[in-house]
Amino acid sequence: MKLFGWKSGRASARPALLRAPWGAVTVGDWPRGYEAQVRGGYVDNPVAQRAVRLVSESAGAAPLAGGARETGLCAADSAGQPLIETAAAHLLLHGNAYIQILCDADDAPAELYALRPERVTVEPDAQGWPAAYLYRAGEKTMRLEAKDGMGRPGLIHIRAMHPLDDHYGLGALGAAAGAIAIHNAATKWNKALLDNAARPSGALVYDPGEPGAALSGEQFERLKAEMEAGFQGAANAGRPMLLEGGLTWQAMSMTPADMDFVGLKAAAAREIALAFGVPPMLLGLPGDNTYANYREANRALWRLGVLPLANKILGGIARGLAEWWPDAALEVDLDHVPALAEDREKLWAQVSAADFLSPEEKRAMLGLETLAE
Repeated sequence: MKLFGWKSGRASARPALLRAPWGAVTVGDWPRGYEAQVRGGYVDNPVAQRAVRLVSESAGAAPLAGGARETGLCAADSAGQPLIETAAAHLLLHGNAYIQILCDADDAPAELYALRPERVTVEPDAQGWPAAYLYRAGEKTMRLEAKDGMGRPGLIHIRAMHPLDDHYGLGALGAAAGAIAIHNAATKWNKALLDNAARPSGALVYDPGEPGAALSGEQFERLKAEMEAGFQGAANAGRPMLLEGGLTWQAMSMTPADMDFVGLKAAAAREIALAFGVPPMLLGLPGDNTYANYREANRALWRLGVLPLANKILGGIARGLAEWWPDAALEVDLDHVPALAEDREKLWAQVSAADFLSPEEKRAMLGLETLAE
């Protein structure tokens, strides 16, 4: 008897798994729910959106190497959805990517579609291992078996590492939520400062000349309404103010400590870029001296961000398709990545200069077919 493609004896030897409550840890007062984080981060924050799109679009545009069937499925758009780019964005934001395998009349994979990760729930068996996946869209629920009777998956689950959860991955959006909240708050502060004549406000001081005298409630409300109507806002910037007797204007300047929000916003932007693995230089953030130039930063993005993510997705897809096609293989074709052309050129020069190697050995080191093949 087989259970999910494993022999029953081997399945019983599996350790028990347990799902940690999602979102149980709360830090700060920024949004912790996924949809709220996406709206505040990806939708409303330009730094986070650009960082995610830079990595996901680069992964989606990476040239592929492998079998014609596998690469054709990955390159095809399903309902206008670019598969690799969408899966990469889901992994970055949510930490999980769910790819449904749609088969044709011959029961062979014909289409791959990335499901919205927040709509998918893992249904575990008695031991805690995934038995099925529930996809909920509104009032409709679809159940996808983890393995069918022949041991073939109906869904490919690719997840990032989560040290406290056995079923779900951990996205970078949660780690960047604090920096995103700070960056958004600084943006609102700048907008409010611009709306209020783009300069620090002051105070109207009532000097009646007699001790203990003060404005009446009606006078105070009238003065407040006139200030808001005639002197507040960017349209009234620099407008001269006419004061009646007994009122003087006391200007208030901002201290250097009050101006720290400018540096705080820049630091938050760099933390957002760090969370998504993008060199700040590529996002136009100033003050970055880590990389010698833009070329080095772009190479670091591919080496440390795009390639590991793309290979993780392609490897998961290849393992899922291996149940139909045992020789399925997918990877990024490094020879055709423009950002790595200089590295490839150096490798070719080093191998070509090695006189102690035969032509067949040189071609093998470069990943090329031998002359006999």
